[in-house]
Amino acid sequence: MVVILKNNPDEGQLQSLIHWLETKNVQVTQSLGESNHILGLIGDTSHLDMDLIGALDIVESVRRIQEPYKKANRKFHPDDTVIEVGNVTLGGDELVLIAGPGAVESEEQILQIAEVVKAAGAGILRGGAFIGRSSPYSFQGLGEEGLKALAKAGKSTGLPVISEIMQISQLDFFADIDIIQVGARNMKNFDLLKELGKSDKPVLLKRGLSATYEELLMSAEYVMSQGNEKVILCERGIRTFEDYTTNTFDISTIPVLKKLSHLPVVADPSHACGRAALVVPLAAASVAAGADGLMIEVHADPAHARSDAQQQIAPAAFAELAETVRTIRKTVKPE
Repeated sequence: MVVILKNNPDEGQLQSLIHWLETKNVQVTQSLGESNHILGLIGDTSHLDMDLIGALDIVESVRRIQEPYKKANRKFHPDDTVIEVGNVTLGGDELVLIAGPGAVESEEQILQIAEVVKAAGAGILRGGAFIGRSSPYSFQGLGEEGLKALAKAGKSTGLPVISEIMQISQLDFFADIDIIQVGARNMKNFDLLKELGKSDKPVLLKRGLSATYEELLMSAEYVMSQGNEKVILCERGIRTFEDYTTNTFDISTIPVLKKLSHLPVVADPSHACGRAALVVPLAAASVAAGADGLMIEVHADPAHARSDAQQQIAPAAFAELAETVRTIRKTVKPE
């Protein structure tokens, strides 16, 4: 249930209403937007009298919410959530490019690519240190040493950094990582999500290989229910019967999630297609559909990358991509 208040509600009446609602075993969250002051009621609201609440002087209207996700729901929070990370903002007017190699292979490698992607316009540096692979014989990443190298590259260039966590026991290693990524296979690792919800770091949550929109939003709810509301949603393709691409990129995810939720939405065309030649058109489509950011795998020598070589693009291709998507962004969302 949401209670939409009139402009400039009397503070005494507001606190009295909140106290009364809390005595009814309902959790109350406040959302103060540019033109709306909303109380989100979480819990069993079936026993609350909508007419009684609606008759109060400070109340504009009362609505029941049927969706099981509350904190991630745009009805609770009409204005877009904007997440600040370093010098960039996700969810606002800025299109944020997150770029870097699929895997941190060495300190020298990540330092080199960090300079390159920053020069091309990237706002956040990515790099895998703990890598989940289908084969146990594939390169699994450098682990803690990879995170240290990534953090060093971030400090050297002034770029915030993002990397994927695989399990709760690794959390202490992420002290110098600005955004923690939860991969598709961990989207329903609810214990991990709850633990990340106790952190103050932004969490980028990737859609599972066969997850519905509601399931993705419910996973975001796990993080937010623990107090961390800095969640970024990411579409990275889903599993279908088509095998030409690694996954099938669901472009409709972007406008749907923007309608259902106030959280920033990022697209990962690299993992969506698994083919370097398709990254640019999918990135362009994502921006046209309203994505707040893109996550692109960039490697100085893609053919010899130790992880996902076939989907990583060269620095020159990334520079062209960055110019293309900026032009599209200005067209669909002029300043």
